[in-house]
Amino acid sequence: MPDTLALPAGDLARDLAVAEIRSTIVDVPTRRRHKLSSLSVTAQSYVVVELRLANGAEGIGEAATLGGPRWSEESVESIKAAIDRYLAPALIGQPADRFEAAGARMDAAAKRNTAAKSAIETALYDAVGRTLGVPAALLLGGVVRDRFPVLWTLASGDPGQEIEEAEGKLAARLHRTFKVKIGAQDPAADLARLRRLAGALGDRADLIVDANQAWDETTAVRCLPVLGDLGVRLVEQPLPAWNVAGMARLKARTDVPLMADECVFSAHDMLAVAQAAAADVVSLKLVKHGGLLNTRKVAAVAEAAGIGLYGGCLLESSIGAAAHLQAFATLRELGWGCEHFGPQILTDDLAVEPLRFQDFEVLLPAGPGIGVTLDRDKLRRYARG
Repeated sequence: MPDTLALPAGDLARDLAVAEIRSTIVDVPTRRRHKLSSLSVTAQSYVVVELRLANGAEGIGEAATLGGPRWSEESVESIKAAIDRYLAPALIGQPADRFEAAGARMDAAAKRNTAAKSAIETALYDAVGRTLGVPAALLLGGVVRDRFPVLWTLASGDPGQEIEEAEGKLAARLHRTFKVKIGAQDPAADLARLRRLAGALGDRADLIVDANQAWDETTAVRCLPVLGDLGVRLVEQPLPAWNVAGMARLKARTDVPLMADECVFSAHDMLAVAQAAAADVVSLKLVKHGGLLNTRKVAAVAEAAGIGLYGGCLLESSIGAAAHLQAFATLRELGWGCEHFGPQILTDDLAVEPLRFQDFEVLLPAGPGIGVTLDRDKLRRYARG
């Protein structure tokens, strides 16, 4: 047992005080273009947080965005500014193990900024977990599962390339569920692309689609039956985030399950979606919810409403993905699996030992904290400017 556990209570509190928080913007190239309805990326940007306690223990966290402030209002530039100017000063000298209190301090220092807060909270859990020699999942309630069905996203827009990519994943036993990003093209072109994918993959793979808010209600009403006929298992956020009432109308008239993503950032958002009967499933993301604790709160509201849970991502490296898995590991149900394939789409990773994928699953990393270690040589290599 670590010596710190035997310290008097006052010494332990001083030992766990936050001494330093540093943030670094990094840009890591992706193996191929990742195209959404409103943007495409060939490099993924992160803010990496390094947090040091008075006892010398260090924790890491990561905030991801997609293409700047177009998926949400945060960009890596704004995230770093919020951390350096407002959030870090609110926590310096405070006990790292009082996670709810740390969240309250950050909420008082800055509204929303959920990705920035998530990166810091992850670093808190990592540092405390390393001090105590336990995984972050134990601090959240304990592990229910240590492996997760994991899907791969097809997002180049070229069906020939996507079929080849999917075949490679199937042959390597990495992924057998594929999420297809749609909405960047005309709906007819997207449906034709999906027909090719469904015809090529057949019953060897499952397909879900993500419109990333690209459709209006009329388009969705026209397209959802076609998706159902093609065997699509799940449709993610077909309508703009503000149109929760429209999502409820769609859900009432389609047999294809609908997943809420951009319309659910907070537990209050989750409650509104549940009350409107606007979704069958919700996508959980630390960057949306503001950290591990709030992700569990959103999940609890969804579970109480009978809404299924899905582990969403923003192409995190192994650092951000490991943090998600620590939270997902504690959920009683995660019926729709997760999509934390991010480390595989990067040309390089930021962790010394990247996450492991095998037999169509991603494995929870072993070890204290979030279970992965920052590769500081990679941090320096990909640091911006």
